[in-house]
Amino acid sequence: MRPGPAGRGLSAEATLSPALLLLGCVWAAGMPAPSAPGDRQDSALGAGRVKRGWVWNQFFVVEEYTGTEPLYVGKIHSDSDEGDGAIKYTISGEGAGTIFLIDELTGDIHAMERLDREQKTFYTLRAQARDRATDRLLEPESEFIIKVQDINDSEPRFLHGPYIGSVAELSPTGTSVMQVMASDADDPTYGSSARLVYSVLDGEHHFTVDSKTGVIRTAVPDLDRESQERYEVVIQATDMAGQLGGLSGSTTVTIVVTDVNDNPPRFPQTISPTEMYQFSIQESASIGTAVGRVKAEDSDVGENTDMTYLLKDESGSGGHAFKVTTDSDTQEAIIVVQKHLDFESQPVHTVVLEALNKFVDPRFADLGTFRDQAIVRVTVTDVDEPPEFRQPSGLLEVQEDAQVGSLVGVVTARDPDAANRPVRYAIDRDSDLDQIFDIDADTGTIVTGKGLDRETAGWHNITVLAMEAGEPGTGKSGLGGTGKGWALWPSPGELGPRAEGGAALEKVGQKGGVGEAKADAQEQKPNNHAQLSRASLRIRILDVNDNPPELATPYEAAVCEDAKPGQLIQTISVVDRDEPQGGHRFYFRLAPSHTPLPSSGADNTAAVHTQHMGFNRQEQDVFFLPILVVDSGPPTLSSTGTLTIRICGCDSSGAIQSCNTTAFVMAASLSPGALIALLVCVLILVVLVLLILALRRHHKSHLSSDEDEDMRDNVIKYNDEGGGEQDTEAYDMSALRSLYDFGELKGGEGGGGGGGAGGGAGSPPQARLPSERHSLPQGPPSPEPDFSVFRDFISRKVALADGDLSVPPYDAFQTYAFEGANSPAASLSSLHSGSTGSEQDFAYLSSWGPRFRPLAALYAGHRVDDEAQTS
Repeated sequence: MRPGPAGRGLSAEATLSPALLLLGCVWAAGMPAPSAPGDRQDSALGAGRVKRGWVWNQFFVVEEYTGTEPLYVGKIHSDSDEGDGAIKYTISGEGAGTIFLIDELTGDIHAMERLDREQKTFYTLRAQARDRATDRLLEPESEFIIKVQDINDSEPRFLHGPYIGSVAELSPTGTSVMQVMASDADDPTYGSSARLVYSVLDGEHHFTVDSKTGVIRTAVPDLDRESQERYEVVIQATDMAGQLGGLSGSTTVTIVVTDVNDNPPRFPQTISPTEMYQFSIQESASIGTAVGRVKAEDSDVGENTDMTYLLKDESGSGGHAFKVTTDSDTQEAIIVVQKHLDFESQPVHTVVLEALNKFVDPRFADLGTFRDQAIVRVTVTDVDEPPEFRQPSGLLEVQEDAQVGSLVGVVTARDPDAANRPVRYAIDRDSDLDQIFDIDADTGTIVTGKGLDRETAGWHNITVLAMEAGEPGTGKSGLGGTGKGWALWPSPGELGPRAEGGAALEKVGQKGGVGEAKADAQEQKPNNHAQLSRASLRIRILDVNDNPPELATPYEAAVCEDAKPGQLIQTISVVDRDEPQGGHRFYFRLAPSHTPLPSSGADNTAAVHTQHMGFNRQEQDVFFLPILVVDSGPPTLSSTGTLTIRICGCDSSGAIQSCNTTAFVMAASLSPGALIALLVCVLILVVLVLLILALRRHHKSHLSSDEDEDMRDNVIKYNDEGGGEQDTEAYDMSALRSLYDFGELKGGEGGGGGGGAGGGAGSPPQARLPSERHSLPQGPPSPEPDFSVFRDFISRKVALADGDLSVPPYDAFQTYAFEGANSPAASLSSLHSGSTGSEQDFAYLSSWGPRFRPLAALYAGHRVDDEAQTS
């Protein structure tokens, strides 16, 4: 293909030199052409034909063409075109027929639409040359490309916004903040349309940007977050390398200045050294009560404002009455009470509160100390306080044998207020329900109110109450009456929360003894029950030896008859409820001889041994040995226990085989549950034996009744039609034979012929039966039946059935009256029939099948015998 004249759409590459044109032709001829019908036609030609190639070149077209005429792209031409119009040029592919049109005669290609390189950079098309007359493809289809040539028509764009960066305050100049990048849709390989440079339009006093990389950096070293926390910087990107005529785009970058700890904490009220924070609190405030809150201000944010507070005592009180904690949420200092306050001893406390940052940045140490101080004054206000106890030294102890009214101890309480009113005492009866102790209301002397027993209760915990007494001369005494106790007014509801339970302490009406309180001649104010103090006392009861020792358990031992002297029988130990301070020491003796037993002082046990050779259990099988146990006192107490020794028979190795009380021991060892279970098992065995005997007796009676069955019962059992061979196994055939003989004899009598022996001079009928009948089991010869017995039996049964309408039918006649109903074989019963057995025809039995063949042969043979006798 030869390029046509260069038009507006052709670049400099379209006007090639002859050498390049020849190269293009050779390259095109050497490229493999796509498979097409024309290729097969050319291959069919002779080897002498030379395959022609396209002469063509690559086309270029400028984007964004704004002219009114179609834009000329280029021309395609075939070597076989002689200019006579016989060749038709066509194109196909991307945009063919719509964007690009070709002149069929000349091969000129025009662009019909405005092209945009940013949307599509090139188009791939295929050219064809056909014979106009035959539409035959003259040359193989060839592919060519139309490239869209770029112009600078796209401005730079920042696609990854919004841009937000951060930099720490006081960062040095040139600190990198972030990087921004713009993109240009123009062709970066053609000209300078996509070469961008960056600049700062707004914010250049604080930040700069690298013109090539877009990296934003700080321009000053003194960025202060407290002065300005956020900066809006406008960055511009310009293409054409910033030359005149280039397009540009801009974006806004938000730069946040982050905080550093460059500001110390400051107390806002600390203007002069004389200014201070003032708080007040009652002296009755409990430990941990908050006095007040103080906060130091810090211009920083975040963890840079975290503070730690310290408290220093400047008043010279000799102790730290307060402590300070930090509220992690508000960063406030909370001053709380650390020790009990006392208005009387120190009404004012002055402390120094110091605030300092928890996290200090060493880079800013030259800015000054990061702490501040403030003076805090705490005034303690006076309140009416309850009496204070002075605990007695050590524990209170009393002997368990102390008499009622014996001294236990003394408790003391004082009024801490400046008035120093007298104090009255009482015992909380909730802690002493049995009223074992009493207390003098005025002196606090505690005495015993009842007898003590250490073994019952070795320790007593009581609560002593102290309250301010009323002033004399103005009213009624709060504690009064005669006796060892005291009375408490008013009621529990009038005491308030601090005296709750006070009404339970009332104890009046007892006379005499220590603690007796007489009514004062002068009237007194009621005691101040709202100011009530409590003290817990532990009283230990000291032990005295008032319990004798006893054997630890009722001992029982066994010894062989042939025991040798000195053999150990039993080791015994004792128990004693007392607990002497020096420990237990027991002595063992055999009573009444008072023979001492050898004992172990370490564990207070004694051993019993045999003294002579052998024993005879026939003479005495049990010995009861009394043992006297004595403690060490004082005073010395004793008791006597019994050791039971049984004489037993032993084997050669000394193992006990039996004793006279073995059965007793075994019986005693069985629990009531075991005895009940044993009795139940015996009862079950007896019931089983009785059931077995009853079943056997019933079985024997059933067998005897079967043997005594009459003929009627045998006939009823044979109530199966068509049994065939099974009849010979299921029933006693001798009974059937007797029934058959009975029918023959009966027929003979009805016929009037023959005698009772069978009626004829010939052989008996049984001898003339077919061979099948001889296969039946032959029973022993039976005597001639007595028909009168059967007639009488049947008659009685019929009469009973007819007379009793409430019972079901029982006689054989009624049963066989319905036998064989709806059966094609009819009934085999001869009841209600006046004919003899010889008058019946049993030939139809042969048609019932092989199962009834033996029965058919039996009755058929019998009929033949009857006919012979008749003839």
